Amino acid sequence: MNEAAAVTQWVEHESRAQILAELHARPFLPLEVPRRIYHFAFATNHEEAAADRAALAHVAAAGSVDAPAPDAKFHYFRFRDWRLRWEQHTEFTTYTWSTGVDAATPFSHPDPVATGEISFRPPGRLIVAAHLCVVDREISLEELAALFSSQSLCVIGLGKEAAHAFADFAVDAKGFTRMAIRLLHAPPLEAGRLAQRLLEVETYRSMALLGLPLARAISPDLARMEEELSEITHALRATQDSRSNHDLLKRLSDLLAANEALLTRSAFRFGASRAYHALVKNRLDLLQETKEGQYPTISNFLNARLDPAVETCNAVEARQSRFSTDVARTTNLMRTGITLDMERQNGALLDDMVRRTRLQMRLNRMVQGISVAGLAYYLVGLFAFVAKGLKEAGVIPAALSADMVEAIAVPFAILASWAFMARVRRLSNRAAKEEQVD
Repeated sequence: MNEAAAVTQWVEHESRAQILAELHARPFLPLEVPRRIYHFAFATNHEEAAADRAALAHVAAAGSVDAPAPDAKFHYFRFRDWRLRWEQHTEFTTYTWSTGVDAATPFSHPDPVATGEISFRPPGRLIVAAHLCVVDREISLEELAALFSSQSLCVIGLGKEAAHAFADFAVDAKGFTRMAIRLLHAPPLEAGRLAQRLLEVETYRSMALLGLPLARAISPDLARMEEELSEITHALRATQDSRSNHDLLKRLSDLLAANEALLTRSAFRFGASRAYHALVKNRLDLLQETKEGQYPTISNFLNARLDPAVETCNAVEARQSRFSTDVARTTNLMRTGITLDMERQNGALLDDMVRRTRLQMRLNRMVQGISVAGLAYYLVGLFAFVAKGLKEAGVIPAALSADMVEAIAVPFAILASWAFMARVRRLSNRAAKEEQVD
């Protein structure tokens, strides 16, 4: 018994509760027929999301309903005849209003925001405004199809022929993109799931396309930088001037800095576009589309339009990465050339220094020779004065003249001068070596 109790005394991971709650964070809600749904998505940053949460608390208090928890990402409100599904995502917030009032005739009701049926403060910039009507089989497929633009209308079967979905992805006169679900034998919970998946397709495809305007805006700047890099590369082959090379290197550094700024500006957006594109594919797979008559499926429609847009973003991002690599390679090549040029200059300077050193050594030898001769000359002169004094004193025999004494002293003076200068040279060399060691 004690062993069993000891086994159950574990320590939970600090994120376990959050991980388990994430699986149930945005549940499907039952949907009764008929229904008109207005779905809005707004781009929100951290500050706007916090302000939106505070505004929702005031709305909840005014309507005497529960406000979302401080850390909630999803909340469901009931305001008389209306239902509000609120969701907060990483970079956008959605408001999904639905009601069964006046919902029998699709798309016949005026804009509920303009008429004041629903009222809320937009938390950020509008990205998606979709109007979804959910009806039963009493309205025929042809009647619903007539309410959409025939040029882009997509009609699909959902699930195992549980419903039909209609969408043309075009903005109507009220500013909404129209969508419709015609239920055949889907229960309320299944109807809620299909409606949510269809609205998620519209939301995520809009978010995925946010990268396309940025890709188009970046492309001219990128083309200009690529052209400038080509000019620098050609100039590098022609120039031999060190100053010109340094100017080209400065231009390369400026190009690399400009491209890094573009990469920083676009990296998140292009990565997000790929992620949202994958979510669109996932939601379409969950809808289990089947082709209906001569109409194209939503997947085929989006594959022809959304996929090229995302590929454009991927291509621009690849061009940016390739451009950075090309600039780095050209910079390394130029630096190598500058290094080789500096090594040649340093070699020439060393050769000149060696030549000058040799000349200096020859000059030193000449100076030392002259110094020996001069010192010997002065020594002989000093010895002549001494010899004259010794001869007058009778120390030197009278047979030896002063000139003979000077001649005899010359070899000794030269030897003494040479020995003295050799010693001075050895001392100088030793001092120079000690200075180099220090």
